[in-house]
Amino acid sequence: MARLFMTAPDVGAVIALSVASTYGDASRFRRSSSAGAYLGLTPRRYESGDVSRNGHVSKRGDRLTRTHLYEAANVILTRQVGFSSLKAWGLRIAKGAGFKKAKVALARKLAVILHAMWKTNEPFRYAAPAG
Repeated sequence: MARLFMTAPDVGAVIALSVASTYGDASRFRRSSSAGAYLGLTPRRYESGDVSRNGHVSKRGDRLTRTHLYEAANVILTRQVGFSSLKAWGLRIAKGAGFKKAKVALARKLAVILHAMWKTNEPFRYAAPAG
């Protein structure tokens, strides 16, 4: 499974093993989008009466795996040379919300992608550059 995860951009052996050990089993989550929430990479909600707002990430789940995915997102956004649909997506978010929020969003997206790869047992597919 680690070799399959390592087909994703900037996912090395440590990150692949960390994610695989945290998820445990691919059938643990019915939807891949739940995998990002399990790691605490979704915003906390505060709702009371007329007030409804998003807060910081919930920080649930394994802290080390969340840190590994955040660092992978940092590498994708800042150090990766060449085209990647993940990098383009993250940079669009960074333009509007800032780099820190873009890194968290990209880390969550990477967690969801890795879980989907595990469920389908298919390697990462790069999107063709637009144009």
